Amino acid sequence: MEELRRAIRTPGAILMGLGSIIGTGIFVSIAIATQVAGNGIILSVVLAAVLATLNGLSSAQLAAAHPVSGGTYEYGYRFINSWFGFTAGWMFMVAKSASAATAVLGCIGYLYYATGINSSEWMIASGGLLLLFLMALLVSGGIQRSNSANKWIVSITLAGLAALVVAAFFVNGLPVSPITNTFSVSGWDSVLFGSALMFVAYTGYGRIATLGEEVAEPAKTIPRAIIMAMILIVIIYLAVTLTALQALGADGFGETVEGEAAPLMIVAQSLSLPVIGPVLTITAITAMLGVLLNLFLGLSRVLLGMARRGDVPGFISRINPVTQSPVVAVWVTCIIIGLLVLSGDVVFTWSFSAFTVLIYYSITNLTALFLPEELRLYPRIIPVLGLFGCLFLAFWIDPTILLLGAGVIGVGLVWHWVIK
Repeated sequence: MEELRRAIRTPGAILMGLGSIIGTGIFVSIAIATQVAGNGIILSVVLAAVLATLNGLSSAQLAAAHPVSGGTYEYGYRFINSWFGFTAGWMFMVAKSASAATAVLGCIGYLYYATGINSSEWMIASGGLLLLFLMALLVSGGIQRSNSANKWIVSITLAGLAALVVAAFFVNGLPVSPITNTFSVSGWDSVLFGSALMFVAYTGYGRIATLGEEVAEPAKTIPRAIIMAMILIVIIYLAVTLTALQALGADGFGETVEGEAAPLMIVAQSLSLPVIGPVLTITAITAMLGVLLNLFLGLSRVLLGMARRGDVPGFISRINPVTQSPVVAVWVTCIIIGLLVLSGDVVFTWSFSAFTVLIYYSITNLTALFLPEELRLYPRIIPVLGLFGCLFLAFWIDPTILLLGAGVIGVGLVWHWVIK
């Protein structure tokens, strides 16, 4: 079997995780979750962070024990059976392809908004397909080129978000009222639904595990990178959420989902500072590019793993001998995302991603329970709590989305039964 080059070390792996997380999550999903949870959004962010941390630890020990491309798809096959492995891979491909399409449309929409172009649906779709083509060229060039591009993208994104938080502090002061309003939440239904939506915004750390075959010293690098990425992202999410609530209030921030601009751009505009608006526009664009880049990497590697096992056509597993990149998997991924780019609703897409990702990480935690004791890094209670939390939150998703997700799982299992 052709193998990929192990070129990612701890700093690069942390930035890969951050690049996967900071994008659609922070620029869109916080506002979507606020629309549902209201003042309880801070609780939603914290609860989702706790669950994501449990899942992150489960992913870390699985990746350290079995460091190959494919993530939970491979772990399910290795430690449980083909049905759980295939379902994990199927859920990942469905959820993250939709997320990637959302990132493409979001990035192009922000570009048009920033340049004052009145775009039609046809123009957004055309621009999105062009962006996809360019990203496929970048990713097909190998992991080192992708890793270098990701470092620049994440650095610019973090600098822009820091500028927003600092500017808001000088204009509005400390975000005391959002914290006190958190404790006036009347019911937990909306908070739990908001947590399910926010959970998706954390799950980019799994990209570190998905790229396990390209990580140097995976037993040390992967757990360390996942834990550090989670710590940093919780701090960033809380700081940005408090900033947005202090500027617009929970109701006002939730309503930004319906506007033409990105929610955080509206927050920046409310500060009435001449520089922060353009800075955040650039930040939004780079963040979406970072998410798209890392989703491209993750999707193509899971597709590579599925091709190696015969769950999809075997020719997709071919690796370019020069760049050591799974070029065919990259371009097939490009086509899949491109089909989804042609139409999409960000709220529906995000809700659907929430359900499918929760199922994916339910399988991750279940698989971690099957790890032999000699390969276990953390106590069994961690995957037990992670499994319970994922299944619990999954049933707080809108029933329509839940039924659609169950149908998609059924279609995948029928396909697996037929090909086996």
